[in-house]
Amino acid sequence: MPAWAAALTGLVAGAVALGVAQIVAGLIDPGAAPVVAVGGAMIDSTPAGLKEWAISTFGSNDKPVLLGGIVVVLALVAAGLGLLARRRTAYGTLGLAVFGLVGAAAALSRPDAGVAHVLPSLIGAAAGAWTLPRLKRRALSSGEEDYVAASRAADRAAPARVLTAPAPAERTEASGTAASGTAASGTEAAGTEAAGTAVEGAAAAGTAVEGAWVASVGEESHAAETGLAPSPGRSTAPSQGRSAGPAPAMPAVMRPGTGSGAGSGTGSGAESDAVPYVFDRRRLLTGAAAGVAVAGVAGFGGWLLKGSKDAELARRGVSRMLPRAARPAAPIPAGADLRIPGLSPFVTPNADFYRVDTALVVPSVDPARWTLKIHGLVDRPVELTFADLLKRPFMEADVTLTCVSNDVGGPYIGNARWLGTRLADVLREAGIRRDADMLLSVSQDGWTCGTPVDVVMDGRDALLAVAMNGEVLPEAHGFPVRQVVPGLYGYVSATKWVTEIRVTRFDQEEAYWTPRGWAPKGPIKTQSRIDLPRDGDDVTAGRTTVAGVAWAQHRGIDAVEVRVDGGAWQQAKLAQVPGPDTWRQWSLDLDLTRGRHTISVRATDATGYTQTSEEAPPAPDGATGLHTIAVTAR
Repeated sequence: MPAWAAALTGLVAGAVALGVAQIVAGLIDPGAAPVVAVGGAMIDSTPAGLKEWAISTFGSNDKPVLLGGIVVVLALVAAGLGLLARRRTAYGTLGLAVFGLVGAAAALSRPDAGVAHVLPSLIGAAAGAWTLPRLKRRALSSGEEDYVAASRAADRAAPARVLTAPAPAERTEASGTAASGTAASGTEAAGTEAAGTAVEGAAAAGTAVEGAWVASVGEESHAAETGLAPSPGRSTAPSQGRSAGPAPAMPAVMRPGTGSGAGSGTGSGAESDAVPYVFDRRRLLTGAAAGVAVAGVAGFGGWLLKGSKDAELARRGVSRMLPRAARPAAPIPAGADLRIPGLSPFVTPNADFYRVDTALVVPSVDPARWTLKIHGLVDRPVELTFADLLKRPFMEADVTLTCVSNDVGGPYIGNARWLGTRLADVLREAGIRRDADMLLSVSQDGWTCGTPVDVVMDGRDALLAVAMNGEVLPEAHGFPVRQVVPGLYGYVSATKWVTEIRVTRFDQEEAYWTPRGWAPKGPIKTQSRIDLPRDGDDVTAGRTTVAGVAWAQHRGIDAVEVRVDGGAWQQAKLAQVPGPDTWRQWSLDLDLTRGRHTISVRATDATGYTQTSEEAPPAPDGATGLHTIAVTAR
């Protein structure tokens, strides 16, 4: 079998394995699919520095890039297994089994995994192992029957041998000589005629088998090479009265089995060293097409089963149930948005709101089955259903969320108006004990977050939110319920798809990111960003508008300053804000001379603290430094 064909059998077998695994995962848990499970395990084990590089390089596309990379690696491995199976089928099936075990182990490593989570990987690997040898046997068909049929056709087409009687003894030498000459001439003529007949017969035989054979060796030679017995009823010696007709030889596409044949046909995968085979490209390609179709249908079925459509229907149902806010937020001030083209709007649209989390597959949570359990260091454990939550007093709050992975001037920040119930009120009903200092919240997918108790209980608008910007929470942003806590980076406050809050202590338990090199507590640092012009832009010499945003949640921004080429700081104009928990827009008109310039910005919060120029990376508790851009005035 050609190398490309062997690689193709491996690729198709791998695709079938992944497709079948996907549909099984759709029945159990989409997160149990092998690609997702392996991806999740990779995220968990990736060093913080590499993870930050991925986020800064690929942004919100880091998950598609990771999944795409895993698929590419699996495709290369599957092709390699096909090449191994070219030598012996068992090598390929063993490799598929190993990868099934790897996927099962990755699925079991997930925080919310159960025994059933191993089934997608194992069943998928079994489907791939079943497919590989069958594709191989389909591509390589035994040539023994064709060879025997062609040999018989050649025999039937061969002419009879011309026999010459000996000259009488009493003839004279001259007569004998003449007779001999005549006989010789006759023999030569007859031989010529026979040769022509033989050629015609050979052509007829070639036509009968559609040119599959080239007459070059006898059946005896073929039997010696392949170990096959001669055709039944035939002698290995030339037939009496017939010329030894040429026996067909195998063409280039057909060879005796040498360990890379189609197998014995027993289904065991054992190779035969005695049976010749024919590589059948058409049968391979049709079989591969069927395998790809099975993989595609199974994969699509798994996607349908993951419940995204059901979740969207549930969101629509919840939108009709949302209560009015008992304490609505004040209208956003008219001057909160400077409406400068290129400047981030004061309210970030839901579709543009950043997303950074560890979920490779967005959890699909049915609000009818959702519950929130609050337990641990409490006097009265509480368990709320979604219906219970909707009966509680609701309030609105304008809060800007920020990811700790944000570089100085980075994009992982957004502002929204949230609707929810106060988390502090629910915790008071549970009765938090004096020695508790940490809320360990748990997401539907098992991710954990550690939030300081004193921050939630100090009167700020910490919410169990169900809506943002007037809409039910999108699935990707935590539907049906998420946490929102002003003033803390998201990794210690903004649990999406929250299902559990365990009241505990920082010295007794750790949240997801803490053992991975991040600080257990993450108050947001005072920061600012230039939105326009952008780094590297060409601007018109003379009057140029510079604008951006600044933030210091739950402290508020009091001043923003800009400088050009390291010169004196100039005060920027500030937009209005509804409160201290949101970012604040700013702008300044600068006079730029022709040439290249650097522009820097810094902010001062309501406590009087001015943003530091000392540069630090995001890990372990947030980046610091001044956002600086370079532009060219022309």
